[in-house]
Amino acid sequence: MDRLTALATRSDAKTWWAPWANVMPDWFKTYVGLEGLADGAFVFESMVIPGLLQTESYAQALTFGTGFVRPDHAERFVGFRQTRAQRLTDDEPLALHAVVGEAALRLRLRLRLRLRLRVNGDETRRAQLAHLAAMSELPNVTVQVLRPEDGPHAATPLGKFVLLDFAHVRPIAYTEVLDGAMYVQDPDGVRTYRRVADNLRQVALSPAESRALIRELAGAA
Repeated sequence: MDRLTALATRSDAKTWWAPWANVMPDWFKTYVGLEGLADGAFVFESMVIPGLLQTESYAQALTFGTGFVRPDHAERFVGFRQTRAQRLTDDEPLALHAVVGEAALRLRLRLRLRLRLRVNGDETRRAQLAHLAAMSELPNVTVQVLRPEDGPHAATPLGKFVLLDFAHVRPIAYTEVLDGAMYVQDPDGVRTYRRVADNLRQVALSPAESRALIRELAGAA
């Protein structure tokens, strides 16, 4: 893991995210580096659309709304998010399996622009849902929606987490806290997250049912 972390945290001309190094906290640089080395990822998000699947307007609304990114860095951070999403469509794309809470699909955002105007969140949400449905049709992307009526699930006490799989390195689990992140490397700990991921796949709507629900909500937005 030490060698992998060293590779993931390099910030030189060969690191694609080097131009955005000064707008990212160190703990997130490590994650982005690891994501770039991974072959596959399982992501669970209960309240927002996963970063790799976000539109530019949705990413802007989240970035400006949370307040965790300095105002003078916000637009550059959105640019970083959009470049990062190319990982799903490059020559050797990441295999992504995302389980998303229904609340994320219904979240209404208000987008602050430079002139302090506000754009109604319905337009942003409609475009985001249409984008999510389109991305779910990629052969390397699977999206499932988790609804409250689908019953209890193993991720209830966890919130967001990610499982990263690598070709020649043991998998890693990742979860965020308020001002940092936790990386689980111990095989037993990773297996626990794997069981949670398997449970979420079983409880959530199927990929086809999820795509139909996303499209329905996009039309109703």
